Amino acid sequence: MSCHDHDRRTGTRLTVVLSTLAAVLLCLLPWSGTAVAHGSVVDPASRNYGCWLRWGSDFQNPAMAQQDPMCWQAWQDNPNAMWNWNGLYRNESAGNFQAVVPDGQLCSGGRTEGGRYNSLDAVGPWKTTDVADDFTVKLYDQASHGADYFLVYVTRQGFDPATQPLTWSDLRLVARTGAYAPSQNYAIDVSTSGLSGRHVVYTIWQASHMDQTYFLCSDVNFT
Repeated sequence: MSCHDHDRRTGTRLTVVLSTLAAVLLCLLPWSGTAVAHGSVVDPASRNYGCWLRWGSDFQNPAMAQQDPMCWQAWQDNPNAMWNWNGLYRNESAGNFQAVVPDGQLCSGGRTEGGRYNSLDAVGPWKTTDVADDFTVKLYDQASHGADYFLVYVTRQGFDPATQPLTWSDLRLVARTGAYAPSQNYAIDVSTSGLSGRHVVYTIWQASHMDQTYFLCSDVNFT
């Protein structure tokens, strides 16, 4: 057997091994279970969607600890919170949201899904999206659940999400919608006034296919 034939066979075996390893790793990824897809606010990005968007392809990069410390602590706590950015919901809240989502736990949906999203309640300097007084909340619904309604809140002026846990009393309702037919993209126009600096936009999405409610925190900066 020539050296050329040996190299070719060795290369072929290596390709098979690497392909098999890649397939195994792909099966182990939490995100491989996309059949149970739901949705989230994508603009201004919800906390875990933003962390997935910025770092999903580089989530083990230690530079994140300095560049994006709130995402770093979230990835360290539970990577599934980002891979499953579309699954932050509770079933059967019956519209009594304050009873099932206590103060300090609003961004995790009351520590839903066995505490998967607890890191989203962490107080600190989450990355923000710049918005004006009038802006649009955009939500991506992978499963086309539709909506009975959306509620959009913005934190009161003077609340500092970088140093204070989020409570219901910190929120001011700025938009309540009617029903939306099943689709993959929804837009809710929001109008505010007198706000400046860092705030949290809190979106409640009541899906229409069952009593399933999404609780979504987006960090913004009013410019």
